Amino acid sequence: MSGLFDILEKIKARPGMYIGKCSVSDLFVFLAGYKTARREFGIEPSEQENEFYGEFQPWLQKRFNVQSVNSWAKIIMLYSVDEREGFEYFFQLLDEFWRRNESLQVDEVDINAEKAIANKGDR
Repeated sequence: MSGLFDILEKIKARPGMYIGKCSVSDLFVFLAGYKTARREFGIEPSEQENEFYGEFQPWLQKRFNVQSVNSWAKIIMLYSVDEREGFEYFFQLLDEFWRRNESLQVDEVDINAEKAIANKGDR
């Protein structure tokens, strides 16, 4: 059975086939139903799916400096002209969400390299 991100790629390519139209609100409702159906059938989410479910909303709130109990779809709509733009923006934000740790990893490598150089100089 395909996972959340497989279905998201399919929706991105052919939204009409899965959710009727390009709509971030409809996408949110679809994904809520998808998550519920998998839970009802006893299908455990992957680590990456758990990361999305647990961290995307807080990351988005921090990204936009928004304190809200609204869904991630509603937050995206605050920064979108219409549902179509919100739909497209979701996928941009999702890519940014997955890349969020890349800069942290680069910074950690830079810090470790600087420490190694400093330690070498202390000898």
